[in-house]
Amino acid sequence: MTSCPAGSWPSPITPEALVGGATGISELVLSGNDVLWAESRPDEGGRVVIMRRGTAEGASPPHELTAADTNVRTLVHEYGGGAWWADDSTLWYCNHRDQRIHQLPLDAAASEPRALTPESSYTGAYRFADMRPAFEGAWLIAVMERHPFPEAENGNDPSTADQHGGHEEPENLLVAIATDGSERIRELAIGADFYSSPRISPDGRTLAWIEWWHPNMPWDETHLQVATLKLVDGEPELTDQRLVAGGAESGIAILQPEWSADNRLHYVSDAVSPDHGDTWQLYVEGESAPVHVVAGELGYPPWVFGLSRYALHDDGSIAAARFESGLEFLDGTRGNTARHSAFHAVRSRAGHTAWVGASFKQSESVYFDGRMISSPVALGIDEAFFTPPESLHFPTGPSAALDTGNATELAHALYYAPAHPEFQLADKELPPLIVIAHGGPTSAARSRLNLGIRFWTSRGYGVVDVNYRGSSGFGRAYRKRLDGEWGIVDVEDCVAVARYLVARGSADPKRLIIRGGSAGGFTVLCALAFHDTFTAGASLYGVADLEALAGDTHKFESRYLDSLVGPYPQARATYRARSPIHHLDNFNTPMIVLQGSEDKIVPPNQSRAIVAALEARGVTVEYHEYEGEQHGFRKADTIKQALESELAFYTRLFKDDESTGVASAPGALE
Repeated sequence: MTSCPAGSWPSPITPEALVGGATGISELVLSGNDVLWAESRPDEGGRVVIMRRGTAEGASPPHELTAADTNVRTLVHEYGGGAWWADDSTLWYCNHRDQRIHQLPLDAAASEPRALTPESSYTGAYRFADMRPAFEGAWLIAVMERHPFPEAENGNDPSTADQHGGHEEPENLLVAIATDGSERIRELAIGADFYSSPRISPDGRTLAWIEWWHPNMPWDETHLQVATLKLVDGEPELTDQRLVAGGAESGIAILQPEWSADNRLHYVSDAVSPDHGDTWQLYVEGESAPVHVVAGELGYPPWVFGLSRYALHDDGSIAAARFESGLEFLDGTRGNTARHSAFHAVRSRAGHTAWVGASFKQSESVYFDGRMISSPVALGIDEAFFTPPESLHFPTGPSAALDTGNATELAHALYYAPAHPEFQLADKELPPLIVIAHGGPTSAARSRLNLGIRFWTSRGYGVVDVNYRGSSGFGRAYRKRLDGEWGIVDVEDCVAVARYLVARGSADPKRLIIRGGSAGGFTVLCALAFHDTFTAGASLYGVADLEALAGDTHKFESRYLDSLVGPYPQARATYRARSPIHHLDNFNTPMIVLQGSEDKIVPPNQSRAIVAALEARGVTVEYHEYEGEQHGFRKADTIKQALESELAFYTRLFKDDESTGVASAPGALE
C-alpha cells in the first residue's frame, strides 16, 4: 500500500457518486401481487416517485407509476411522510406542487389522476397525510393540516390563535375525503394539537389513531384512541370514542397502531416492563405485557408519517424491524427467528412480507419474502472501502469528570476508520477525525450504508457518528436524558468521544472536526462556543439562536424546546445562556456554514446571523446559501457543491499547517 497524508487519497467516492443515479427508498405497500414503494431522486431535484414491481419470479423490472411532473410529497408537519397509499386497484398520493390528494387507477391503461381535495388560492393551506381507504374505497380517512389564510383573503380564524407564540397555528384534524371527485371533506376528530396513524380495522367498524398535545412531541406522550366508524346519511362519523393506551400524565409514547386479521389492535409502547425496561416494544389491546419483545428496541421517533416498524401476518406471526440488527420474524408457537438486513418499512399480506433493507455496505433495496426485487445502486466501488463500523460505548460527562476519571455515564457511537485498499496514512500520522452530531436531536446514528461518511473515510479521515444521550434506540430514559440539557449533554458526549479516540491513538488531536445539521448544527455551534476541543466545525442549517427558533419555527416543533431547554418565555435566561449567538467572544475555531434559502424549520436568518458575527470578529468562516433548498439538501447539484466546498475548506485549513506537521498532497478533490 502507498503511504500518503490523510485528505490526499484519491477516492472513487466522489460527490458525483453520492448523487449519480442514487435513490432513497422509504415507504412501501403490498398491492395485489405487486409491491409499490416511494423512491426519492437527488438527480431530479429530490423528486419522489412511486415505483411498482410484480412479486413473481421473473417479473418485469420496476417501473414508475406517477407522471414525470409529479413529486409525491406532503408538507404536513413540514417534514411530511405518509404522502401516499394504495389498495389493489387504486393509488392515492399528495402532489408537492399543489398539496392536493390525487387518485390514480392502477390497472386502467393511460389513466389520468383525479384530484380529490379542493384547490386553494393559497397553495399549501390544505395539506394531507397518512391516508387509508374506508367504506369499500368510497372515502379516504386522512390527517389534515389546515393553515390560516393570509389576512388579505379574510381567512383567519381567531380560534386557532397560538397562545404560545402569539400567532396563528395551523389546525390539525382527522378527516374523511370522498373519492367520487366531489371534493367533499368530512371532519371526524378535531381538538387535539396533532393527529397521526388513522388505521381502520379489517371489519371496517373501528378507527384507531394517535393524538397528542403541546408541549409533547410524539415520542414524549401520546394518546391511542379508538372509535366506532360508521356512515350516517351517507357521511362518515365517529362515535363511542375511548382511550386504549397512553394518555395525559402517563409518560408513555404510543406509536404505530395496526390491526391484526382478527380485529385485535396492536401498538408500540415504551411503558416500563420488568422484562424489557423502558424500550419501545409491541403490545396488543387488553394485555399489560408486551405480546413480543425484541432485543434492543422496536420503535423509532415518528419525525415523519408512514413509518412502519412491524407487520402482522394472518397466522399470528410478526415481522419486526429491530433498531439496528435487522428484521426478526416472531412466531408465538415456535419461537423461530430469521434475521435480515432491515430498515424501517415493513409490510405483510397473505403470509408474505416486504421490507426495505440496507447494510453498512449496501444501499437501500426492496425485499419480498427474503428476495431482493429492486436492485441497489450499482456503485462499482471496491467493498474494501466499506469496512464495518465499530460500536463504541464510552464514558462521558463534564470535562472535570473525564479529567478525574469519575465519569459515571456511558454514551454510544459508531466509529468508521479510514479505509482504502491502496492507500494508508503516512508514517506516524494520526488521522483527522470528523465527529458527527446527528439531527433531531431525538434521532439516531444508524449503520446502514452512508456514502457521505465513506466519502471521508476513503480519503483518510476517521469518522465517528455519535448517539449522544438523548438519541433513540436505547430506551426512554436515555432518550429523555436530553430534557433540559440540550446543548450540554450532547456536546459533552461529542467532546468525550473525540477525547476517547485521541486517547487510544485513533485521532489526531490537532485535526478534530465537529459536523452536524439542523439540531446537530446547534450541537456544533455549542461545542465551538463553549469548548476548545475541536479544530474546525461544519454547521448545516444549524440553530444559533434558541429564542429566534422558539418564535420562528413551525407548529410541530414550536413547543419542542419546552422539554429540551425550558418553557419560553419563562426560561428566557436559559435560552440566551444556551444560544451560541450570545457567546461569540468564545468563537475562535474556523467554521463552514451551509444553508438552504427556503428552510422553514431553521430559517436562513439563523445561519446568516452567526456568520455575520464571526466575520465581524475576524474568525475564519465560509458561508454557502443554496437557492431553493429547504431543510436538508435534496438537489444533486447542491449536495455535490456543499460536499466539495466542505472538503476544500478542510484541505485549505490543514494544508501545510505547522501545527499538524502534515502537508496535504495535491488532488484532494479528485
